Amino acid sequence: MTAEGFAKWTRRFEDERERRGAQGDPEWERGAVLHRAVWAGIQRFQVGEDGDGANLVAKAEAAGDADYARAVRLFVAEEQNHARLLARLLAAGGRPTLSGHWSDTAFVRLRRLLGLRTELLVLMVAEVVALRYYRALRDGTDDALTTEVAGRILADERRHVPFHCARLHDSLAGLPAVTRRPVLTLWRLLLLVATLVVVADHGAGLRRLGVGRRRFAADVMTSSAEVVEAVLTPRPDAWTGGA
Repeated sequence: MTAEGFAKWTRRFEDERERRGAQGDPEWERGAVLHRAVWAGIQRFQVGEDGDGANLVAKAEAAGDADYARAVRLFVAEEQNHARLLARLLAAGGRPTLSGHWSDTAFVRLRRLLGLRTELLVLMVAEVVALRYYRALRDGTDDALTTEVAGRILADERRHVPFHCARLHDSLAGLPAVTRRPVLTLWRLLLLVATLVVVADHGAGLRRLGVGRRRFAADVMTSSAEVVEAVLTPRPDAWTGGA
């Protein structure tokens, strides 16, 4: 990182928190009408966004960088807001939230196996998949409320990915140079497996959003190459994260 470290990320999260507060919530009273397969996908992603982030925060605090720990707490708050927005969207469509889902349970257990580096690598799998999903949800329906909610969440995710890339760059810098790219190659394999699970589970909903299984998987893996380069050579202000 630069001499400024993660203080700039803290400011970005704080600026966004202020902007979000000034903007206020979407107009939930408009209601939402979607195909049942799309609702099912939203329910499952809402479960994935919902969590207290205590394990990640504890690891960030143990890392000894107060600015980074503060930024992580702000990141977790944004994820919790995503869960709230999706829950309100579901309610606007007369749909309940789920109490849990096997894929989220397995994912959380995998994240907690080792230290901060492993937690972030696994978390980044979810973040990169989410980038493509929320873009599909934003662009694939003519429901105005859904489009607005998905667009808000997508904008946040596009900040989250380079934030995590910056920390992973610092973390991988502690490994021998020859091992860094192989580690990220293994990460891409894990991402591919997770993506295949998502397209198998969400295929019907993705089709309703105008994205086939193959296209979704291909887009995720294409964006993962950008993530690898962002970890190896951080350029947060150059991040695109898809259209």
